[in-house]
Amino acid sequence: QVQLVESGGGLVQAGGSLRLSCAASGSIVDIRTMGWYRQAPEKQRELVAVITSGGSTNYADSVKGRFTISRDNAKNTVYLQMNSLKPEDTAVYYCNADIWAIFSRTRDYWGHGTQVTVSS
Repeated sequence: QVQLVESGGGLVQAGGSLRLSCAASGSIVDIRTMGWYRQAPEKQRELVAVITSGGSTNYADSVKGRFTISRDNAKNTVYLQMNSLKPEDTAVYYCNADIWAIFSRTRDYWGHGTQVTVSS
């Protein structure tokens, strides 16, 4: 039984900042890759940023230079610092993690999402 819980979403003006957090809990043996996805109304879910257990990162071109992904392995938590936010960043943001749990093969888990709304 593994859960991912996101927090930190909200309403912000264009040019502002938000910091999203995602904490994993349960019978966790190891967490490998963690990432953030987002989905706007009438659009497909897209990868925003990903970070490996070794600290390597990748970002969507649309957020490079503005967003930073990081993780705290002691807390089983991944963060997404979002700066210089634009209205087109408005979406539900989902946390994803590749987790090895007790008596389970490694597989993906998803959070329930947190809303980010950027006004102009």
